Amino acid sequence: MGDEKPGTIGPDTIALLKAVADSPKRDNSAYHRAMAEARQAFEDAEIALGGPVRLKTRIKQKRNGDYVVKWTFKSPGKSSVNSKAKPSSKSKPAK
Repeated sequence: MGDEKPGTIGPDTIALLKAVADSPKRDNSAYHRAMAEARQAFEDAEIALGGPVRLKTRIKQKRNGDYVVKWTFKSPGKSSVNSKAKPSSKSKPAK
């Protein structure tokens, strides 16, 4: 590393870049699907309640490791609309 000319890439760096390029890619499809469902739930709640909404969440982990997320959308002076996300043992809630 110390013998390299400025602007060149040494063998250690090349080996590291090859290892990164050859490593398995993370599957983010469950995350993207959950975010799309969340956006749709907000849109549905705003339509049902007639405007901007407030959100309250409750997260519970089941004994089998799955998570259940309960969303309660509220609008001032109106009733609430509940939405439950499907449990998934692959995704964990953000803290």
